[in-house]
Formats: sequence, C-alpha cells, structure tokens
Amino acid sequence: MNIGEIISDALSYPFQNMKALLIYAIIGVIGGIIGGASLVGIVASIGTTGVKGMLAAAGTVGFIVMIILFLLIEGYGLDIIKYGIEKRSDGPSVDFGRQIVNALKLIVVGIIYYIIPVILMYLLSLIFQGWLTATLSILIFIIFALANFMAKCRLAHYDSLGEAFAISEVIGDISRVGLGKLIATVIVIVIMIIIMCILIGFLSVIPIIGNIILGLGSVYIAFFYNRAVGLLYSDA
Repeated sequence: MNIGEIISDALSYPFQNMKALLIYAIIGVIGGIIGGASLVGIVASIGTTGVKGMLAAAGTVGFIVMIILFLLIEGYGLDIIKYGIEKRSDGPSVDFGRQIVNALKLIVVGIIYYIIPVILMYLLSLIFQGWLTATLSILIFIIFALANFMAKCRLAHYDSLGEAFAISEVIGDISRVGLGKLIATVIVIVIMIIIMCILIGFLSVIPIIGNIILGLGSVYIAFFYNRAVGLLYSDA
C-alpha cells in the first residue's frame, strides 16, 4: 500500500468499528475524570492527616484505576495493529483481560528498546561534548525508535515477546518495508495526529460535552495510529 492508501484507510477505520470506538471512548472519558479527581485529592492531602489523609488514599486508588483503564485502550491498540497487518476491515473483539496483558507486553518492549539508547547517550556525553553529542544522540534515538516501531508490529503479528526482541528480524522488517517509506509514513502520521490534537483541543473546551469530545477524539487518534502502523507493516 502507498502512503495515501494507508492514511485514507486509517482515517475511516474507526468509523467502521463504532461499537469498539464508543466503548473505549467511554473508558477514556471515565479514566480522564477519575485521573483528574484523583490528582486533586492527592494534591489537597499533602502534609495533612485525618480526612485529607483518606482523600490521599482514595486519590491513589483512583489513579491506579485510571492507569488500568488506559492500559485497556493501549492493549486494544495492539490488536488493531494485528488486524491492520492482516488487512482485516473488522475490529478486534473487546477482551479486557487480553488487552491488559497486551499493554504490559508493550511496556516491556518499550522499556527495553529505549533504555539502551539512554545508556548509549549517557556514555556519549562522557566522551564527546557539544553538538557532536547532540547529533549522535538524536541519530541513536531515531534508530531505536524505528526499531521499537517494528518490534511493536512483530509483537502484534506473532503475539510473542521473543519475536519483538529478534533484532535481526526487526532490522530485516525495516528493510522490507523500506526505510524511506517508513520514515515518510511516520512523518505523515505525526502531522495528522498533531492536526487532530489541535482540533480536539479547540472542541474540548465546549461546556458539558468537552470531556466527551476529548475522550472520543483521543480514542479515535489511537485507532487511527494503530491501524496505520499495522497497514504499514503489512508490506514487510
């Protein structure tokens, strides 16, 4: 698929799966409300005891609930990638248990693929100075970001952490998709997401329905992004 086809398909995909979109939008709205209330409770209880101490406990529990809700959304995104790789037009089934496990796997993959460049950038800062360190650090970060991108796709495709960490295969996938196409598609996706975020930001200030727009828009972006990622990898 060319870049135009990938973006066009990804933009329309959420509307083809309205049931899942609405379910996860509701989860997103609830998560946002709980997260905001929890943060207020935690901040209000700092340095106090008694009733405000109970607020802190409730806020902490609420914060944990918020994390779980957003893990559900992130985990569902991995299933969307898988369906994109298979070029299926239907949506994955809603399976909260599976999707939390998916999200935890994604966290593991992300930590491994980003901790290495952090270490390398730190070592570079000890050896080089100034612009050279910055240039090399940016290059390393981009390389590992692309590797993580492919690793996430391999995790979705094979449902295996081992496949996600198969570095030689990850590099091979980048080659098969095409480095130029990969970078160009990622840039277009990022630009589209920035435009969506600006639009959602304007609409989310509308009284009463602002939170609904924010939740629905955020989940739409997640569906769009993961669908585009899966379609891009389908060429590997």
